[in-house]
Amino acid sequence: MTDGGTDTGCLACDLSAGRAPLPGGTVLRTGGWVVEHCVGPFGAGTLVVKPVRHVVHVAGLTAGESGALGPLLQRVSAAVTEVMAPEQVYVCLWSHAGGVPGHIHFVVQPVGAADMTRFDAFGPALQVAMGRAGCFPDAAEVERVCDRLREALGPTGPADPTR
Repeated sequence: MTDGGTDTGCLACDLSAGRAPLPGGTVLRTGGWVVEHCVGPFGAGTLVVKPVRHVVHVAGLTAGESGALGPLLQRVSAAVTEVMAPEQVYVCLWSHAGGVPGHIHFVVQPVGAADMTRFDAFGPALQVAMGRAGCFPDAAEVERVCDRLREALGPTGPADPTR
């Protein structure tokens, strides 16, 4: 499947649908977008903003999805800034799985001096170094951070069925 619906072979779809473990659960669901804690090695407080439906290209977003994206990324970045107090918040698109275009998702990552010192890197090189190190945040810490992020983001609407 390329765009639309959900893809059962897709980790992003599986996480949103509760078919794969998601520490912290859904942080926010709004319109056609869902916000979850990153399951990769980018540290506690790193969120993923992704379309609810399976979309593999930004060009495949609907007008409504693309119109909601900018304000949502700003809102999520502000919440990450408030909760994590980083020096910078990186926002970048990721969309490859095994070298093949996959479910697009925007990584919203808090970065501080300790991260840059520990990995002797910043920007994309920091993300590469963190990926190579493979240090995943503790699930209990992710749960605590997600609770704080939910509070900072405000009401999320209907109860999340994956929690």
